[in-house]
Amino acid sequence: MNKKMTFLTLGAALIAVPVLAAPGGKGDTDGNGTVSRAEAQARATQMFARMDANKDGKVDPSDRAAQHAERQGKMFAAIDADSNGSISKAEWDQHGVDRAAKRAERGAKRADAGEAGEGKRHGMRGPGKRVGYHGMRGGMMAKADTNGDKAISQAEFQTAALARFDASDANKDGQVTAEERQAQRGAWRAKRAAPPAAPASE
Repeated sequence: MNKKMTFLTLGAALIAVPVLAAPGGKGDTDGNGTVSRAEAQARATQMFARMDANKDGKVDPSDRAAQHAERQGKMFAAIDADSNGSISKAEWDQHGVDRAAKRAERGAKRADAGEAGEGKRHGMRGPGKRVGYHGMRGGMMAKADTNGDKAISQAEFQTAALARFDASDANKDGQVTAEERQAQRGAWRAKRAAPPAAPASE
């Protein structure tokens, strides 16, 4: 399960490379409205470094465990208001109040933005149909893991990320514009929406 979840997490990050490195976004470091291949590579390096929690040069289930432990530590510190190493009932109750307030705030923002529908928030497509990228993410990361060791090295991650960049770079000029990125996203959506091919008759 840990290996499966790690691959899904990695797949999500790999899918996000062209999104996070989108024109006008974090990857557009010179702010010129396009993302160069060098900028995309630098962004992929940053993302890999963030995911490689134990800094062993690869991302595998041990990194997920380290990230989980770090999140738990931060959560404990946030609840332990007086920093005495234990959580009192009052601190726990206050944590519940704070969480409820944040949920209400997020709900109000979604309502203001016209995004309050459950289907949109949770990736539902029609009644009772939950959709997602899990299968695609896992498949993408299995392809990225070229040596089959159930871990993704920095070289493997960058190779896969740049392959996605190159797929978005329609005119092969080493730059991804907002229009190219939008066209590629449309192509991916169409591919996901396409019905599976019928099995060949014997």
